[in-house]
Amino acid sequence: MAADASNQQSTLTGPMSRRRLLRIAGSSALGLTALGPLASCGGSSSGSGNGGSGPLSFVYLGTAEQQKQYNELFAAFNKKYPDIKLKSTGVPVDNWAAFFDKVSTQLGGGAKYDLVQVATEGMQLFATRGLLYPIDEFMEKDKAAVDEYLSDANPKIAEFNKKYASPGGKTYYMPGDFNTMCLWFNKEVFQKAGSDLPTDDWTWDDFYAAGQKIKSRTGAFLYPATPEYFIGVMPWLLTNGASTLDVEWKQATADTPQAIEAAEFCQKLVKDKLSPAPGGSFDRFSLAAQGKLASFGGGRWPIINIRALNAVDKFGIVAWPHNKAPKGSPVGWATFPIFKSSDKKDKAWTFIKYLFSKEGGAFFAKLGGTAVPSRKSLATSEEYLSNSPEGTEKLYEALDYATPIPSPPKGNLIQRGVEDSWGQIVGGNVTAEAGMKKMQQSIQQNL
Repeated sequence: MAADASNQQSTLTGPMSRRRLLRIAGSSALGLTALGPLASCGGSSSGSGNGGSGPLSFVYLGTAEQQKQYNELFAAFNKKYPDIKLKSTGVPVDNWAAFFDKVSTQLGGGAKYDLVQVATEGMQLFATRGLLYPIDEFMEKDKAAVDEYLSDANPKIAEFNKKYASPGGKTYYMPGDFNTMCLWFNKEVFQKAGSDLPTDDWTWDDFYAAGQKIKSRTGAFLYPATPEYFIGVMPWLLTNGASTLDVEWKQATADTPQAIEAAEFCQKLVKDKLSPAPGGSFDRFSLAAQGKLASFGGGRWPIINIRALNAVDKFGIVAWPHNKAPKGSPVGWATFPIFKSSDKKDKAWTFIKYLFSKEGGAFFAKLGGTAVPSRKSLATSEEYLSNSPEGTEKLYEALDYATPIPSPPKGNLIQRGVEDSWGQIVGGNVTAEAGMKKMQQSIQQNL
């Protein structure tokens, strides 16, 4: 099940993680507090085993609505593995920071889980805290299945997973489905304004000029400038050759001229009323479907809302408008690592193996999914592409030029600093330069 899967409404003030975002337009975060106690509550269990009784349990970010999909997954899994029962616990919070804080509290209180849903934002955090069990032995045992899976996936996924999620040379995560960022746009709004439809080659200037035309001729907003790290900040930085951190995630880079220019552009969208003012409730999906918003950023997750609104045919998807960089997108992927304290590690691996199998991947593609299948054969299949906006295939293609969302061990604190600074900028409370310098200091202090 991949990187995003929920069904809630988005607000301009309440950032939503890619996962929760699946219904809106989220951000992402990671963050575990009380890490000292957690390290000990991971237990000293080592080695694989199936000695534990009871169902295989895992905890995920999501709601009761998602539980329905999990139940369908369990039913499909149990047809193949009838002796392994599963039980999941959803944590209905707004972002990854809140999710990991909640899980840390549960673990500190004695809760026991075998598996946990982790997105890119939490991988280093969990792996460096001694909570997870390395899966190298399982991967070697099932090398043929692993090799078949990776041969069907974009090699970037394995490359990113090894570089950013394998501290100490050990493998804790099998990379799963992912989300990139593209521009979703309402074709009718652009046409009504007499504007050309966005293309993969559009620049920021093209985008802004279309927004002026749309505003003057239809009254609709162009795009909601928001402070969510994944969807509201990173796309603008990356399409201008900037980022919050260097490629090694060791040095803050938020106060470069390119980063400041990106912040200035988003601030200008709000100032010139091409974006609604930050603050308050704003359901971007519904307003876009109604023609009151011309575009919004998203990966695969908006599909749930757009389908529910019967608006699939109204929308198109293109690469993010660019400025100093030809193209750019953040990327985050999902995993289900095994807790070190689990006494059902073999069973947990069996479930993970099912998730990355063709059968398991096809299950989510058929459901419609809220993430892009990591298998190319599924990402290009009719099961995945049907009942989806024109250009949906560009979400998979974006992986070729995407950058993993910077998520070092203290990523929860870094995310909060990024979103606070960007929110102050787009809200017009500080200059872009002052806000980005504050962001730079906040990031560097947490490295």
